[in-house]
Amino acid sequence: MKSSVIELKNVWKTYTMGEAVVHALQGLSLAIRPGEFVAIMGPSGSGKSTCVNMVGCLDLPTSGTVLLDGQDISHLHESELARIRGKKIGFVFQTFNLIGTLTALENVALPMIFQRIPLQKRMEKGKQLLTLVGLSDRANHTPGELSGGQRQRVAIARALANDPEVILADEPTGNLDSATGEKIIQFLRQLHREQHKTIVLVTHDQKLAKMADRIIHIKDGKVQG
Repeated sequence: MKSSVIELKNVWKTYTMGEAVVHALQGLSLAIRPGEFVAIMGPSGSGKSTCVNMVGCLDLPTSGTVLLDGQDISHLHESELARIRGKKIGFVFQTFNLIGTLTALENVALPMIFQRIPLQKRMEKGKQLLTLVGLSDRANHTPGELSGGQRQRVAIARALANDPEVILADEPTGNLDSATGEKIIQFLRQLHREQHKTIVLVTHDQKLAKMADRIIHIKDGKVQG
């Protein structure tokens, strides 16, 4: 088995704002092993969001190395990065990021378009995934016709569309009440347990973070402890 699916080695991320230079990450190093359920925590301004962007291959470092499945992606062009990201990582966001004019089924099937999967297979897989998250009876409903918890389950189904190895859930319970949020985390744990998905959970909630196997604390652009 490979030792890590995502690894950051001495990663720096520097932003220049006028005459000010901000070091969002300062030599950050971490490794996430296949099949782990990891929570990332940190106060506002800690560099946590920048770290998440690196883990999710949404941004490139100023210096240092980012490895995805052992491949150095630190200097790839955005088009190549997007292609790799689309296959390897599924994203779940706080604001759901569903397209309001599409049905739940169409939202779930959308990522498969970019992997050039034929329409019939997209629809079949989309229906399977909605069944998996308990929403087969909501396939033809638009996001506006769904509750917050249902919308987040559609977003999880969409994240699974291309069978990624890693699910990156960025504050997935932030817009949900505590009971619904806990159900969403329990469902992510189920995916981790039954489908052996690597789950990276970003949360401010210590209670939810404790449901992960390991907690990574970020402060001042570095891993603490």
